[in-house]
Order: sequence, then C-alpha cells, then structure tokens
Amino acid sequence: MEQIDVTREVSNEEIYALIDQAVIRMAAGRYIPLSVREKLRRDVFNGIRKLDVLQDLLDDPSVTEIMINGYDRIFIEKDGRLTETGLAFQSPQKLDDVIQQIVSGANRVVNESTPIVDARLPDGSRVNVVLSPIAIDGSTVTIRKFPEKVYTMENLISFGSLDDGMAKRLSILVKSRYNIFVSGGTGSGKTTFLNCLAQYIPSHERIITIEDSAELKITTIPNLIRMETRNSNLEGKGAISIGELIRACLRMRPDRIIVGEVRGEEALYMLQAMNTGHDGSLSTGHANSAKDMLSRLETMVLMGVDMPLTAIRQQIGSAIDIFVHLGRMRDNSRKVMSVTEVLGYQDEQIRLNPLCEFVESGSGRGTLAGVFLQTGKLRHREKLARAGYEKEYEELEEMSAEDD
Repeated sequence: MEQIDVTREVSNEEIYALIDQAVIRMAAGRYIPLSVREKLRRDVFNGIRKLDVLQDLLDDPSVTEIMINGYDRIFIEKDGRLTETGLAFQSPQKLDDVIQQIVSGANRVVNESTPIVDARLPDGSRVNVVLSPIAIDGSTVTIRKFPEKVYTMENLISFGSLDDGMAKRLSILVKSRYNIFVSGGTGSGKTTFLNCLAQYIPSHERIITIEDSAELKITTIPNLIRMETRNSNLEGKGAISIGELIRACLRMRPDRIIVGEVRGEEALYMLQAMNTGHDGSLSTGHANSAKDMLSRLETMVLMGVDMPLTAIRQQIGSAIDIFVHLGRMRDNSRKVMSVTEVLGYQDEQIRLNPLCEFVESGSGRGTLAGVFLQTGKLRHREKLARAGYEKEYEELEEMSAEDD
C-alpha cells in the first residue's frame, strides 16, 4: 500500500505488478508452490481493490448467502446448508472499511447516526448492514446473493416449486391483469417468484418497479422504469420512501406497478394504486400464510393512517385478487404452498377462496415429496372474460381436476 501512488489513478495491472514484486521478495531463498503464489496474489489484490475475503465467496456461484457475525466469524449457505468458513478479516477496522465500500457503491450511507442500512451489490445481491455497537459482537453483514441467470417459471417447475398446470393458470391471471400479492417467510423465494410472474406481462405495457434495494431483473419489458428508495443524508434530510415513490409513479402513466416488498405504511398507497386503474399490479410481503398476510396488511395500513378497520378491509378486498403463498421446506426446497382468490369484503370479513395447495405425501433421505392439488375454482372471471382467456383457463381447471 505504501508503494501505491495515491495522487493519481492506478490501474489494476499496476497493482498486480506491485504484488508480484512483493511476492518475489518474500519468496527469496525459499520454495513457495505456484498455487500458493497465485492465491496470495489474488487475496492481496482482493484486499486492495475488491471486497477482501468476501470476494471468493461472492465469485462462487454455489454460495447463496454470506453471513458476517463480526470480523472473525463468517458463515455461508451452500447447497441449503449453513457452514462456518474459517475466514476472517484482518481486523474490525478492515470489516468496517469493506462495509463503507459496499454501501457507498450503492449510494447509501451507514454511520453512528444511521447504523442500519439495506444496500445492493452491482450484481443485484441484497446486503443488510448493522454496525457495532448496535451489533454487540461486532458489525454484521448479511448478503443474499442473486444468481447471474434470471430464473424463469420453467426453472421453478423443474425445481419442483410448482407444477405446470399451476404455472399456466398463473400466467393467464397475470395476462388478464389480476392484482397478485406474493407472501412468504424469509428466504422463501418471493423476489424470484415475483420476477418470474413479471415475465408473463405483455411486452407492450409500461411498467414501473419500486423497491427498497433494486433486485428485480425484468428483461422482457422495453418500457420499464425502475425506482429505488433513498436513505436520509448526514443532516437527516433527503430520504425518499416507498410511499412517496408510489405516489409519484401514479403521475407517470404506468400500466402496472410492481412494488418489491411492502413493510409498513406504504401498504395503503399500494392498495390505492391497485384500486385506481392499475390492474395487474404485483407486490410481496412477509407472512406465514395468506390469511396471516391479510392481518399484516391491516396492521401496516394502520401504521400510517388512522382508518376504521372496516374501511381498510374494504380496500384490501377490492384491491387484491390473488394471494400466492410460498414456503421454504425442511429439505430447503421452495414451494408454492397455496394460491388463494380474494372474493371481497362481506359480513365484516375478507372472504377467501382457496384455489390450489401443496400437500405433503412423505419424505425420503434429504428430500420431501408432495403434490399440488386444485382445491377450488376461480369465481371472479370478469377479467378473464375481458382479456379473452376465460375458456382457456376453464380448460386448465378441468384438466387439473382430472389429474387430481
């Protein structure tokens, strides 16, 4: 580092040349295998120009999640299993330097006054940071990696996340502009599934996506606007929330609005957008079931406005058409646990109509078996009829009933 001329821009090639010279000096008079030299060269370069000990983990496509619990305890999820890597940063200060490198690259700020932040890496991977001393045992970083390949619904079918019949029915519901809400627990695949659903949107439509950290990778829509929230600056000003972005996008003539995830009072603006002519909108939220998601939506709306519960339920009942609930199973596979139709508000309750569900049929060594059963038929078919898909959808329902 002392040999690097910080007064000018230094190329990667110059950095590598300095490292090579240092390795040659260190190796004088003793044998160091070529493989060790190459690893040393890469590790030192990563420490200077990249993300230090994290870089090899980020470059490994089989690693799906990286969890840093202080500078000297790094865990990964690989093939569905959590393991400790044995890797460590040189010091807590080096970890904090890497954290600043990550968040500044995502145009975010993390410091003592704002010790918690969500950001993303250039490849779209999601990053959550909690600084010490809020994190008692040292600053923590959790990185949810996203595959370079954009998954399609066909990929999810091959993984056993859903069957072909369910996928075809969902594709028709998207094309017919049903408002669909994807719920599930942490790590259940909500963002991936939302991305797959978005691939069914006709390419001529104008779509606006709104996210805390931009993760969606929609490649099939030319007329696409992506918007991302912003944290406040050092003076505590300039923050842009999801709710503000939803209100702004209503003036941008979207055909559909995709909200990556609702967590709070912005739920009301999302419901209002769905109720004001933006049929076919999509969103996600954390919940244990479709019924639980209804309760959470009610609570989220109440976080931002004092409304009678009756009015909130009427908003939800008229805004959302379909709930798709995802789950992460014991064998670490992700499944569509249920598809539920929202019938509307009646007798002071939001009435639901279960359409499909996953039913376990047993488990083997490390695997879980089950079937996707059709449990009901879609009742509200007005959008199907307007889009010209009513007959096709009905035929798929009949075929699924015969298979069951």
